[in-house]
Amino acid sequence: MEISKATVVDAKAISELIIPLVRKYILPTCSGDGAKVLLESMNTLSITGYIDSGFNYHIAMEQGEVLAVVGVRNNSHLYHLFVKEQYQGRGLAIKLWELVKNECLSQGNSGVFAVNSAVNAAQLYRKLGFIEQSGIRERAGIKDIPMQLTISNTVG
Repeated sequence: MEISKATVVDAKAISELIIPLVRKYILPTCSGDGAKVLLESMNTLSITGYIDSGFNYHIAMEQGEVLAVVGVRNNSHLYHLFVKEQYQGRGLAIKLWELVKNECLSQGNSGVFAVNSAVNAAQLYRKLGFIEQSGIRERAGIKDIPMQLTISNTVG
């Protein structure tokens, strides 16, 4: 398996990985309008825009197939973390997160990260060290859980 920085050339493959997972795991918690907005935010054009505007994306690939993706906005907000269903449970999400987290820290992040977790993804984010900042909220028909990770820079 190869992990590399994603470019706009990868946007279509990233979108094709994310959309089926969003349909299965996230859309059931959304209203009709929220589902439409969410799907539009995951299409190829949107992913291209995120990468063009400086989001930091990495992909895990094997034999030309994208198996997983991580995307971070503003060096601090975990925006996307998706693993193809048949590759879940193999540590890919953790591996991608550790890579991008360390990149962010080396590029000046002070040790504070945020994620708006899908309702059913909160357990994974807890495993990564994120803590809920509030309960489930709904904005524009999309439910999520705001979470934060604070990394202590002290040696103990």
